[in-house]
Amino acid sequence: MTTDELVDRARRLLDGPGRAVLGITGPPGAGKSTLTAALLAALAPDVGHLPMDGFHLADVQLDRLGLRDRKGAPETFDVDGYVSALARLHSAPEAVLYVPGFERDLEQPVAAAIAIPPSARLVVTEGNYLLLPSGGWERVRPHLAEVWFVEVDDDLRRSRLVARHEEFGKSSAAARQWVERSDEANARLVASTRESADLVVRVG
Repeated sequence: MTTDELVDRARRLLDGPGRAVLGITGPPGAGKSTLTAALLAALAPDVGHLPMDGFHLADVQLDRLGLRDRKGAPETFDVDGYVSALARLHSAPEAVLYVPGFERDLEQPVAAAIAIPPSARLVVTEGNYLLLPSGGWERVRPHLAEVWFVEVDDDLRRSRLVARHEEFGKSSAAARQWVERSDEANARLVASTRESADLVVRVG
């Protein structure tokens, strides 16, 4: 599907009553954020943004739990907080919802960095684990009108990830090691949820 066709499909979610939430999922480096940015630009001002990345546990908590070397895995997120935010989109649509963002320069979540106003009748949320069937993540899907799975050629996806880690401070060797050890383990887990998506978007 073209970007225009995807925008039209997302816009149709506005036809129903109340607020709709569109999920964008896929493995790390697939292009979720790029697609989300395109949708947000095309559908403004009727759209809001709730990124799953804002619910990363801070490094101080990862250290306490012994999970720093698994950062980005399902267990390194505040899934309860994420599900609660999704629920509030529907239960309190008349209120501004403040949600955390994620600062890549710091590699840390930033509290209340994003405001979702009542005027946002469509909210786009993107993240790796929207269709995961366990670990508390199974509570996400009921809040979403549709979930789109974004995929791209694996070699391109991995090269994007290495470049991203280098951009934010890792050496080339450390970036490649992190991708192979951590990101690819997460990617395989996310790929197992592909068949549960309402739409598969092939990009690149």
